[in-house]
Amino acid sequence: MLDNQIKAQLQQYLTMLEGDLLIKASIGDDKTSQDMLNLVEELEKMSPRITVQHSLLERTPSFSINKVGAEESGVVFAGLPLGHEFTSLVLALLQVSGRAPKVDAAVIKRIQAIKQPLKFETYVSLTCHNCPDVVQALNIMSVLNPNISNVMIEGGTFQNEIKERDIMAVPTVYLNGENFGGGRMELEDILAKLGEVSDGSEFADKEPFDVLVVGGGPAGSAAAIYSARKGIRTGIVAERFGGQVNDTLSIENIIGTKATEGPAFVSSLEAHVLDYEIDVMKSQRAKKIEKKDLIEVTLENGAVLKGKTVILSTGARYRQLGVPGEEKFKNKGVAYCPHCDGPIFKGKDVAVIGGGNSGVEAAIDLAGVVNHVTLIQRSEELKADKVLQERVRSLKNVTIITNALTTEITGTDKVNGLTYKDRKTGEEKQIALQGVFIQIGLLPNTEFLQGAIEMNAHGEIIVDKHGATNVSGIFAAGDCTDTAYKQIVISMGSGATAALGAFDYMIRNVDSRDYIEA
Repeated sequence: MLDNQIKAQLQQYLTMLEGDLLIKASIGDDKTSQDMLNLVEELEKMSPRITVQHSLLERTPSFSINKVGAEESGVVFAGLPLGHEFTSLVLALLQVSGRAPKVDAAVIKRIQAIKQPLKFETYVSLTCHNCPDVVQALNIMSVLNPNISNVMIEGGTFQNEIKERDIMAVPTVYLNGENFGGGRMELEDILAKLGEVSDGSEFADKEPFDVLVVGGGPAGSAAAIYSARKGIRTGIVAERFGGQVNDTLSIENIIGTKATEGPAFVSSLEAHVLDYEIDVMKSQRAKKIEKKDLIEVTLENGAVLKGKTVILSTGARYRQLGVPGEEKFKNKGVAYCPHCDGPIFKGKDVAVIGGGNSGVEAAIDLAGVVNHVTLIQRSEELKADKVLQERVRSLKNVTIITNALTTEITGTDKVNGLTYKDRKTGEEKQIALQGVFIQIGLLPNTEFLQGAIEMNAHGEIIVDKHGATNVSGIFAAGDCTDTAYKQIVISMGSGATAALGAFDYMIRNVDSRDYIEA
């Protein structure tokens, strides 16, 4: 079931188990059941702390992981947790055995305070790189609170449930039988949706930072690391650590790293940041910034963080079409991540809107999964690199339509078509399909800065060669700025530049210098 390399890695992890485990397996006669039986039996052979017991669970094939002598953990895997979910399996084994999850004490307290029963069901695809974050977060909640349970449901194995619940995007989470939400969610995001929000009191006693970084993507991580290496007090406040990189599958242009995946790269960024004495405050959105004696950043929960300097690295998000039907059918046929949601549309007809690199790459990726792809580009020509254009034009199940302005995404309870206007003739045309993937670029996350910082017409923060904005002591880096190119490697470089610029500002500014020496 597992190759020798994976077995060797798993063997090392299993030596870290802190208690005996009982795996209850519900096995049928189908192939997935037999593969699952092979998997759990291999786990049993690899560790004397693991025992497998045949049982009857709510779904077959599935298995639960429980600590011997304790209440049931509530952690269940329905379908094989391989592919991207293999890490979820490993972490579940460790955490159920008693190994403490790496979670902030304040977050643990909020989880353990939940009194009502919460039964989560998380539908995943093994090719989805966002799904494991949701599965792992809900598993942690299940381990920490006996009122909570979570079952990972692999959509390919339980197609009947996918059809019955009309699931068209992963991850999709159900809570107590009702749709709870979809897309990538971290622990703090889930708690916020449950109403278990931070009231900001945990930030009340924080001393001012020498450098406060707003945003935790590649630019923010680099800025924080460069600042901390100077030996000054550094903090990161971020809504989503890793930012857009979490939604990127293949990364092949980071110099020195031939290939990696977005979530893996984010994990390495966070691990590097945590090697330093950096105060990381996740799942917090900035609401306002003001220059007073110090620079004050107000969060949406009302807390105010202060810094002698601030580096803005808030990144960007997917640009939306803004046409009728887009919002209505989000996760009901409208999608933004072909890697995550592509398998849901297997054998169906879809459209990709956008003829840049991301759009053409999405069309190429989807062509191997779906029945047919229609690639729609607003301008007369595709904007993607020549090599990508040649590749997409060679695919028999891809149709390219240029000079097409999408005007509406149609449907009833889910997407059934798309309407576009031929920009040459003015004629309106319709395409029957089941999915629309929108790939039209990014918007900077800078709305909260309106009136406080100088920005260009696109909402990008204007910076000089040191990363400085028009407000002294406030710097910016990455995709939220007016940098010519939006690339991970460029964002990291600009984060380092902004950090060095901020440090130079502090040692030359009288008030800042006095603060550092204090």
